Amino acid sequence: MKNFMDENFLLQTETAQKLYHEHAAKMPIIDYHCHLNPQMVADDYQFKTLTEIWLGGDHYKWRALRANGVAEKYITGDASDWEKFEKWAETVPYTFRNPLYHWTHLELRTAFGIDKILNPKTAREIYEECNEKLQQPQFSARGLMRHYNVEAVCTTDDPVDSLEHHIKTRESGFEIKMLPTWRPDKAMMVEVPADFRAYMEKLSEVSGVKISSFDDMVDALQKRHDFFEAQGCKLSDHGMDEFYAEDYTDAEIRSIFNKVYGGTSLTKEEILKFKSAMLVVFGEMDYETGWTQQFHYGPLRNNNTKMLKLAGPDTGFDSMGDFSTAQSLSKFLDRLNSRDKLTKTIIYNINPNANEMIATMIGNFQDGSIPGKIQFGSGWWFLDQKDGMEKQMNALSVLGLLSRFVGMLTDSRSFLSYPRHEYFRRTLCNLLGRDVENGEIPVSEMERLTQMVEDISYYNAKNYFRF
Repeated sequence: MKNFMDENFLLQTETAQKLYHEHAAKMPIIDYHCHLNPQMVADDYQFKTLTEIWLGGDHYKWRALRANGVAEKYITGDASDWEKFEKWAETVPYTFRNPLYHWTHLELRTAFGIDKILNPKTAREIYEECNEKLQQPQFSARGLMRHYNVEAVCTTDDPVDSLEHHIKTRESGFEIKMLPTWRPDKAMMVEVPADFRAYMEKLSEVSGVKISSFDDMVDALQKRHDFFEAQGCKLSDHGMDEFYAEDYTDAEIRSIFNKVYGGTSLTKEEILKFKSAMLVVFGEMDYETGWTQQFHYGPLRNNNTKMLKLAGPDTGFDSMGDFSTAQSLSKFLDRLNSRDKLTKTIIYNINPNANEMIATMIGNFQDGSIPGKIQFGSGWWFLDQKDGMEKQMNALSVLGLLSRFVGMLTDSRSFLSYPRHEYFRRTLCNLLGRDVENGEIPVSEMERLTQMVEDISYYNAKNYFRF
């Protein structure tokens, strides 16, 4: 029987242990997609309590709390920080086999040096010890990034954002790169004309472009794209239900813009055509700057309308969607590729049913210009755990080149989420180590294998994004 989460946690063979401890564990972290608050980095924010840094905004934990019968008061409500943490400590023993159990104890150990098991008996002791440490300078936002050997992070930012906190951070001389990521979802949200018009007015103000037509809007977005480029941005990201690839004409899109900008609701067909056109516009912008475009697709969001009204979006009421996207994804990629405007691309799915489809789809558009130009993104959201990561890597291994994979990211709002990289690296090393022990990878190729581990953990991302 193994001890819980010892140094060889998840590493089931000697080869896996060697690959992890001698290679993967030493690699810096490039967290190329996250939702950290840039102001916290700029201000080197000092967290007040463990609840603030650990439970605030973490809808993974919120879902578990609700499933355990905890009232909303102790989740997103007005209960005290201690009361919220106490409820989490009561819930943790019920999370066996959920990745939250592993993440909880990895974060306690790697951030705070605490090896105790969190439960109601240890809750107060752990809470007070962590709160005391959080007041020390090395536990500030920047301190934690240094502690976890982070080299670069990419936040998620709207085109109208000032990026003032990125600029402040860079000019402060902070040695870790914090770069923006272009997330233009709101420029495609034409379902509610009043909201779209309000966003256009914001875009007009920050870009200095008077917007009264579709061409004006594209010009304004291009100016913001140029601004993001000047601030070091190298990636875009799109959060979508599905891919959009309707046929349209330029005249149709201009007419649709005029209609929604004037306050008239669009038909479903018009909405899809507009979104299809905008994906192409953004794809071409990214190509011209050499950025990488990312697509996170497939969630069914805000299922609980009652709680949406009470707690707002992104509070733990989303699930896997079940969309058929192969044809539209193919058509979208082919549309850009046919124009010689297909930039580096990463596709993330939330439903594992799409794993093999994506793993084969990316192979259709590799062009030999760079290794792994089109990427199957790491296990995302509900899939960023051992089972989901293994399934993603197995599909990529069988149908593509795992060796060229750009690896893991946190996709998190928390400065304590960096152990997800460790969790991923241990899972990767265990998969490869098992293959060696089973005679499926030759022992004579260990030099290539160790380089593969270091590449997926760090070098592939560094070379791909060119930070």
